[in-house]
Amino acid sequence: MSGKLILEDGSVFWGELLTNSLASGEVVFNTGMTGYQEMLTDPSYCGQIVTLTYPLIGNYGTATIFEQARQSYVRGFVISELCDTPSNCRLEESLAAYLTTRNIPCIHGVDTRAITRRIRSNGTMKGIIAPSDVPEAEIKRLFAASLATDMVQEVTTPEVYKISGNGPKVVVMDFGIKRNILNSLSHIGCDLVVVPARTSAQEIMALNPDGIFLSNGPGDPKDVPFAVATVKNLLGKRPIFGICLGHQLLALAFGGDTYKLKFGHRGSNQPVKNLAMNRIHITSQNHGYAVDEASLAGKNLIVTHRAVNDGTIEGMRHEQLPVFSVQYHPEAAPGPDDNTYLFDEFLTLLNGGN
Repeated sequence: MSGKLILEDGSVFWGELLTNSLASGEVVFNTGMTGYQEMLTDPSYCGQIVTLTYPLIGNYGTATIFEQARQSYVRGFVISELCDTPSNCRLEESLAAYLTTRNIPCIHGVDTRAITRRIRSNGTMKGIIAPSDVPEAEIKRLFAASLATDMVQEVTTPEVYKISGNGPKVVVMDFGIKRNILNSLSHIGCDLVVVPARTSAQEIMALNPDGIFLSNGPGDPKDVPFAVATVKNLLGKRPIFGICLGHQLLALAFGGDTYKLKFGHRGSNQPVKNLAMNRIHITSQNHGYAVDEASLAGKNLIVTHRAVNDGTIEGMRHEQLPVFSVQYHPEAAPGPDDNTYLFDEFLTLLNGGN
């Protein structure tokens, strides 16, 4: 079925649709060579149409083991070449079948390189996936509609749940957490209590945790002022480790600021320099906002990691309090495992170390 991706700057990219469906959202690109199922089920992509820069997608199919959330939250998927003959010892169904059964709009056979170049030049923008014969009035209506800003509420857990461990108790604030992050915390022995995003600081402290984890999640951190207020009320009470959105929320809670990147960092091959170790780690990233370094002046926060490509802040640590964070996803789903040492550093803080 013939279809098109239309960007708000007026550019149109033609391809084939898997299903006769419409989709609208912020169009972004991911540079990873693998991990498409993890991307589809990463709640941080909520509200977005994801363009994959790697040309062949779907060659190893899909399997339940790769799921990172209870469902997919992406608004659409954009692929150059969709593999129809996958091969993998864990194969359960093809990517095409996976997308179709879950009603995830997908356009393939498009020039993803041209789309990526357009986004890099003009920045992320709203886009629409539509059949080629969709009425112009419907396109105008979709572009006129505002993008959602309450995505954290859409992806957070609806209720408290526990993952038992024999180590320190950690309350996980779920802003859109990936399962492999929970697996990584479990791997170091943490006894986990996962709570909804709107859980108050008082409710969290009533659980008597040894530490607090602030998860990844979608959207602008300034869209969740309630979370900023909660984190601010938790500072200094327990060790805190934040990643991705959690990192940005920590900066805001300390009185810092954040800003939107032109086209974000998304991919499993993003180089980051660890300033303390003086070495480069390859990281998995998925974010469209960053911490404003100038806003950290006088906040007793030191920058610990920097993006090699553009110098933006990728990690920070408080000089007195047991609080640290990174902008990227250290649990390697998808991506390399260069950064799992961060969970060990959190365990050290939980056990009273520095």
